[in-house]
Amino acid sequence: MATSESRIADHPIILTNSTDEKENISFYWKEQKLNAKKGEVISSALFAAGVKIFGTHYKDNAPMGLFCANGQCSQCTVIANGFPVKACVTEVKESMRVTPCEGIPSIVDKGGDAADSKPTVAFSEIRTMKTEVLIIGGGPAGLGAAIELADLGIKSIIVDDKANLGGKLVLQTHTFFGSVDDCYAGTRGIDIATKLENEVGSRNAIKVMTSTQAVAVFSDAKVGVVQDEHYSLIEPDVILIATGAREKALSFSGCDLPGVYGAGAFQTLVNRDLIKAGQKIFIVGGGNVGLIAGYHALQAGMEVSALIEAMPKVSGYKVHKDKLARLGVPILLQHTIISANSGKDKAGVVSATIAQVDFAFKVVPGTEKTVPCDTILVAAGLSSCDEFYRQAKGFGLKVFMAGDAEEIAEASAALFGGKLAAVRIANSLGRQVATTSDYSAKMDVLKSKPGKIVDRTGLDKRLSDSKVYPVLHCYEEIPCNPCITACSQGLLKLTGNSLMDIPYFDTSTQNKGCSGCNRCVVICPGLAVSVVDKRKAPDGKAFVYLPFELIPNFKVGDTLEALDNDGNFVVDAEVKEIINRKWQDRRLLIKLLVDERKTDLIAGFKYQKNLNELLPAKGVQRDDPDKIVCRCEKVSDRQVREMIKSGVTDMNSLKIIRCMMGACGGKTCTPLIKRIFAQEGFDLNNVSEPTMRPLNAEVKLGAFAGLKTESEPNYESDI
Repeated sequence: MATSESRIADHPIILTNSTDEKENISFYWKEQKLNAKKGEVISSALFAAGVKIFGTHYKDNAPMGLFCANGQCSQCTVIANGFPVKACVTEVKESMRVTPCEGIPSIVDKGGDAADSKPTVAFSEIRTMKTEVLIIGGGPAGLGAAIELADLGIKSIIVDDKANLGGKLVLQTHTFFGSVDDCYAGTRGIDIATKLENEVGSRNAIKVMTSTQAVAVFSDAKVGVVQDEHYSLIEPDVILIATGAREKALSFSGCDLPGVYGAGAFQTLVNRDLIKAGQKIFIVGGGNVGLIAGYHALQAGMEVSALIEAMPKVSGYKVHKDKLARLGVPILLQHTIISANSGKDKAGVVSATIAQVDFAFKVVPGTEKTVPCDTILVAAGLSSCDEFYRQAKGFGLKVFMAGDAEEIAEASAALFGGKLAAVRIANSLGRQVATTSDYSAKMDVLKSKPGKIVDRTGLDKRLSDSKVYPVLHCYEEIPCNPCITACSQGLLKLTGNSLMDIPYFDTSTQNKGCSGCNRCVVICPGLAVSVVDKRKAPDGKAFVYLPFELIPNFKVGDTLEALDNDGNFVVDAEVKEIINRKWQDRRLLIKLLVDERKTDLIAGFKYQKNLNELLPAKGVQRDDPDKIVCRCEKVSDRQVREMIKSGVTDMNSLKIIRCMMGACGGKTCTPLIKRIFAQEGFDLNNVSEPTMRPLNAEVKLGAFAGLKTESEPNYESDI
């Protein structure tokens, strides 16, 4: 068991010493005693021990492991103390006995030894709590709404299935874009989560129920929730759905192998639980989620073999792409994944086969290559978790949405979406609050897709004899202004009045010049600012200061390959100093000595070196008809297409082959099935949606009867 190798011992952003202080507990895996951290979920404890295969599928005995790490699928099911549970959301307990889930779990006999003995059980009343507003989801949208509602004098309950508030913010180690004044731009996501949680905690009008799963919205305007296996009902006047989004799956040969994860699952392992998912990571998808996941992998000490994107350009921010490219990550555009390949034991990933695609997304024959990797991250986009909204709306209840549940956007936009929803909720309750158009306008800007790429030639205006000045490697219109606020001398400006405008540097009309304080370098979320300083440099040389957020694999005196914004070699550079001041907020400044003629081109330096080259792949089946679409029930692409070609024109009829009938409730496979309908020539507007019935998540039957458990929730008075 590779415990010491699997736990992240050093991280440039997350304070790992705090996790070392967590109490160690013991549990058993297949009767072997293992160690875990108190409060850790089973899947992370197993990963830390080197266990990545959690069981086998009942249909074909194929190995199964982690996939979503968010309780949305059933790939990580194990047997814990006799009951089947999802390893990714079930906390390890002292002396817990965990075994693989192989086949269909048998019913647990809790009777006594004697044939006529009866188990002793006790029941409690199913409690109903009343509140003005129930907020399902404790991410930025839900927290922003709760804070705004409290300030308007409206009481609310926040229900979230995680142990901590913040949603996906708790996984984000990078600093955020947007406006410094309005949405914490220039602050790390993990720190924004703490700030919002503290704001919520300071307001008595907000009740928080963490580790609580909302399982259904009912026609009598009540919502069922489960906390510590205890079932309760909440009866709100208004419901706000702020459940965020789930990752879209992809169907390709080997997509169900252990070692193929959603990028969010990877971030959960790495940034929440400080567990390495693997050593060599390959990423499918060039949106912000995939680009950021690649950066997080490098921060945690893993290698990124490559990132591919089927489009001619990444859909995420260019600055995210650029910082990966100049760290030495190969980024291949107009490429797709053909297969995840396992080793001889068929139990894990050893490589991925990829190929170039044309503008119609068809594979170009002869372009197939093999990428060595042990982990494949699927970052194919997000889909809104709007099931509860559709349930409530169908019953005619007073319900609102905010954040990614309503529209996929950045966390900063979700925060304003929550505030705007709070104002609308207040009005629906008769409070007559003036609609805040300012919130709406700011949210619209923060939701903006990346704009045009700007030619910076002639944009920056510095004096010809400037000895020190910033170089802005920022070319794309995105909502961001931290560098503007960081310059105490007002030398950095936006080209217009919109947050989307490009920043530029201007000393042309001022006597004062740049002081070389490097605050713009430290605060830029895209790591897209460097500072050139010719003062005190040897003749013909200059110093360049670059931001850095990884564990240095170099030291003072070493020579690095300085790269331009696209990752191309510029010049060799000597490391003169590694600067780490407290005010830099865990971002290093690397001081390089370079040829002064090359300074303005330098945007970074190569970090990953000696990567394995992509190898030609031969004899590849370009489109496997038996690739899995429904992971829970192992339904293939071929089976779905045969049903459609036989005359099936609605989603519900496909349930005859068990599609959308597994433990995930169709959350993973439904988008893939819709895609197949579209590929077969169907107008999706004419394809009926599958019927979604309660429950949204698995609940032990005893909970509905009020069966008492060892730990009963301590409920306070109604809110």
